[in-house]
Amino acid sequence: MAFALLVLAALAFGGWGLWRAFGPQPANARDTLRTQASRIDILEQEVATLKRSDQISRQANTDLQGTLAERDEEIASLRADIAFYERFVGSTAQRHGLSVHELKLQPQRDPQLWHFVATLTQNLNRGAVNRGRLLLMVEASNGGRMQKLGWGELRQQPNAPGIEYSFKYFQQIEGDLVLPVGVKPVRVIARLVPAAGSPMEQSFTWGDATVGAPANR
Repeated sequence: MAFALLVLAALAFGGWGLWRAFGPQPANARDTLRTQASRIDILEQEVATLKRSDQISRQANTDLQGTLAERDEEIASLRADIAFYERFVGSTAQRHGLSVHELKLQPQRDPQLWHFVATLTQNLNRGAVNRGRLLLMVEASNGGRMQKLGWGELRQQPNAPGIEYSFKYFQQIEGDLVLPVGVKPVRVIARLVPAAGSPMEQSFTWGDATVGAPANR
């Protein structure tokens, strides 16, 4: 009897397994799977799109901030220019004779080569044209001894003429200097030789003349 019951139980369990494997599935099961798979694809695409949109928004915001910073710098520069011009051509501007208002040097790729920009000004003789030449000299230490490098040596041309200038109120003069190997510059001397009148000299420490220059020396 027990054996017969065991056989019947085994047959019943086997039949249930066959029905689970081969029996009919719900009519919408495959459609449901396809719908869910399609939904997953759509959601993944939406996530990818949102991530990309977020990246673009972040980059656009970064670009905007950079543009705003550039505009602020440009406005500040223009205001400084206006203030500079008013000092010399404004109705209340103080009168100054011929001088080197500013001298700046920037290092170039060649470690011995420097580019200079000298700003010449005057408003003492309003409307009068000032003409002449600008020359630079450099006081430098070489092996513990001070020496003065002349314009011809700095330009690598023994009889190099000065750079001509001609202006009423101000003018920027540019050029290049070549320092000998091993020297340590200490001071720059700007010499103005006007077409009429006596020459004049102004000195600038090397540190002041190179403020803001890349520290690659």
